[in-house]
Amino acid sequence: DSKIDMMGSWYAAGNAENVTTILEELKNQKVEVSYAPGCDVESPDKSGFPAALAAARSADVVVMIMGEKGNMSGEAASRSDITVPGVQTELLAALKSTGKPVVVLLANGRPLALEKEFALADAMLEIWFPGTQAGQAVADVLLGAYNPSGKLPATFPRSVGQIPLFYNMKNTGRPMLEDQKYTSKYLDIPNSPLFPFGYGLSYTSFDYSDITLSKPEINGNESLEITVSVSNSGNYDGYEVVQLYIQDLVGSVTRPVKELKGFRKVWIKKGDTIKVSFTLSAKDLAFTRADNTWGSEPGDFKVFVGSNSRDTKSADFKLQ
Repeated sequence: DSKIDMMGSWYAAGNAENVTTILEELKNQKVEVSYAPGCDVESPDKSGFPAALAAARSADVVVMIMGEKGNMSGEAASRSDITVPGVQTELLAALKSTGKPVVVLLANGRPLALEKEFALADAMLEIWFPGTQAGQAVADVLLGAYNPSGKLPATFPRSVGQIPLFYNMKNTGRPMLEDQKYTSKYLDIPNSPLFPFGYGLSYTSFDYSDITLSKPEINGNESLEITVSVSNSGNYDGYEVVQLYIQDLVGSVTRPVKELKGFRKVWIKKGDTIKVSFTLSAKDLAFTRADNTWGSEPGDFKVFVGSNSRDTKSADFKLQ
């Protein structure tokens, strides 16, 4: 119910008085709400826990809004610890113990380390700092009036110790192998992020076919067409953001393990299947080479298509 925190830190000429909070909009939409503040974002004070638990026990569904204050990110607002601050996670665990379904709404201005919260939540919605229309936007998704389709523009780590962590990293000289000790991995957590770049769910589900390539190899003057079929296998119409990545397997300088080269947002009705195509040319495969010139190099490539940088189909092609 905080107007100023819904604005975040970059609101410029925005006016917090114009914000409709999430609580206000749920009441506007005639949802019966038992509200309790629970705890402050940063304070260790747990005196609000009993009232929050009482509200939860009287409810069908618990909606907990948690994360950061609006001024905790942005310019001159770095954090050394990107876990959820204060005792918010303790409150979430207490609410979960009531046995009621718990929906977490995350208000934050940066990726957070959310392993504990993800394990406790029955559903999790990233709302960032949604601004003056916070209440209307969040309520529409929360109540099912809008089917979300957003994808993460950043990687969410499991732990701050994984940072820097990003999808287009360079390959290491000792890639991770589970059965070999002296490779690049952690002893206590997986190497993978909690949520990869490009990740995001919907109230429906989408299935991808294998990739079809127009040809197995191209020269510098030709283009390659990449096609997949995407099916809406769920119960609702919805948008899907289909993402295209490549990997240059060998270069005169080290190359990223994946590079985003395109995406398409497509509307698919439930039960329908559509074809989605991308076109790549040698120009799309260019990079700054060892001699500091810009251009592509002949060799082997992989192409990936999927709903995020992790969950993809792949195929191979050559550039002559």
